[in-house]
Amino acid sequence: MPTTPKRQRVAAYAVIVRDDQILLSRLSPVVTSEELWTLPGGGLDHGEDPRHAVVREVHEETGLDAEVSDTARVYSAHMPQAWRSGRRVDAHAVRIVYEGWVPPGSPEPRVVEVDGSTMAAAWLPLSDVRDGTVPVTPLVTEALADHVTVRRQRLAAYALVRRDDDVLLARISRLGHHAGSWTLPGGGVDHGEHPETALAREVEEECGVAVSVDRLLTVHDTHFTGTAPTGRLEDFHGIHLVYACTLAAGDEPRAVEVDGTTDDVAFHALLDIESGAVPVLDVVHAAIRAGA
Repeated sequence: MPTTPKRQRVAAYAVIVRDDQILLSRLSPVVTSEELWTLPGGGLDHGEDPRHAVVREVHEETGLDAEVSDTARVYSAHMPQAWRSGRRVDAHAVRIVYEGWVPPGSPEPRVVEVDGSTMAAAWLPLSDVRDGTVPVTPLVTEALADHVTVRRQRLAAYALVRRDDDVLLARISRLGHHAGSWTLPGGGVDHGEHPETALAREVEEECGVAVSVDRLLTVHDTHFTGTAPTGRLEDFHGIHLVYACTLAAGDEPRAVEVDGTTDDVAFHALLDIESGAVPVLDVVHAAIRAGA
């Protein structure tokens, strides 16, 4: 009796989540006659690095340029009665699954490869995937069960700059979380950088002016899950050192950052901030209370 041919395949895939959606590829009729969605990804070429392979495959199947994590999970599926190209084989699939993300503002997914195993790509609701409304491969179910949102903690320094009854604010661009809201000028503290040095640097980068850092007013923090400027979904914890600062007489702040997370800077009346006429983040209110 002839033995069943053994076939082993190593492939790399990415779990790409954006807010409450996941990026999936629909398998073509060449693979299955039924509607079935899976993670974007595919087989490794001989000698190909898995991280390079998954980025290549995601682009071929969705048209999007993804970044992926340094680490991955590995799933193994043994299918001794599988069918491949019209014949029965003893199949063993090893799947390397990375966390992935795509830049904000990326175009809608589209299939790039011709005559491949994918016929469509789309962002689909996570809730529909989890409750079975969207039919998916076992790999999607396994990977989502193990999926954990990346945790990130960030230390930043911010400036409370007052001019009479006005407060200097910076507006968050479309690249940042809470786009369109106003916050204090400032930003992240680099490794080994003194917070006051970081604050002066960030204010100059955002507002084009130098500030004198006077004193620490308060320490504020925020915790939420959202999409980072990179496009990666993060469980974010921000720790904010808020300083009282002053501008030199005659200096006028202006937005100078290009393609960053700030698209405008301006003085706003304290009354408008407190009344809600100007949408601001909580750190602004905390700074005003501490500086009163």
